[in-house]
Amino acid sequence: MPKLRLGINIDHVATLRNARNRDAGAAPDIARAAQEAIKGGGDSITIHLREDRRHIMDTDVKNLRRVLKKPINLEMAATEAMKKIALTTKPHAVCLVPEKRAEVTTEGGLDVVKGGKKLARTVNELAAAGIRVSLFINPDAAQVLAAWTAGAAAVELHTGAYANSKGIAQKKELKRLQWAAQQAHKLGLEVHAGHGLNYDNVTAIAAIPEIIELNIGHFLVGEALFVGLAASVTKMRGIMVKARK
Repeated sequence: MPKLRLGINIDHVATLRNARNRDAGAAPDIARAAQEAIKGGGDSITIHLREDRRHIMDTDVKNLRRVLKKPINLEMAATEAMKKIALTTKPHAVCLVPEKRAEVTTEGGLDVVKGGKKLARTVNELAAAGIRVSLFINPDAAQVLAAWTAGAAAVELHTGAYANSKGIAQKKELKRLQWAAQQAHKLGLEVHAGHGLNYDNVTAIAAIPEIIELNIGHFLVGEALFVGLAASVTKMRGIMVKARK
């Protein structure tokens, strides 16, 4: 199987910072967190620039783009305002996600079928600028096909339902993810996965051969309070490597 990449989402380092000071460079420093995540074994840094700027700020995107050598994966809604920011900062990758102001965290996958030609235009404009575009989708046949039709280079399968279930229900969700990964791979899409993954549930996802990238954040930032961010990432990397073998 190909090497499994690990992207570290550092949004909630910004959540902690913003509780006291929303200025770039304030403690805890976002750039330092990114560097620690890379030190621990992260292949890329994921940040979600939300429309309400609840954690990552515009200045964070610009600063990380300037100081980091590793790829940046910018999660964002498919709006004109966000597209302009992406085209200006030109991160390595953009992952288009659904977004609701009232949600605590992303509640599900992007409806690519409903997005149609408008979404495809956004994908094509970003791709034309040299940005790898992925679409965050539920493990659903229609969504996988629509992502391919829209011209995306990759899909990120939403693992939230899997992570939030147990027993037989979790096994069913795992089968959905395995099937969706196979279908996306057959279409030539890169397959990524993420949301709700932790030390206990990541093994089965990491073992899916078609998946080549996991994006994990909240759990690792939380674990970092006890062991440090580099150490929490290193442990996750070890579990992923073992699962891959």
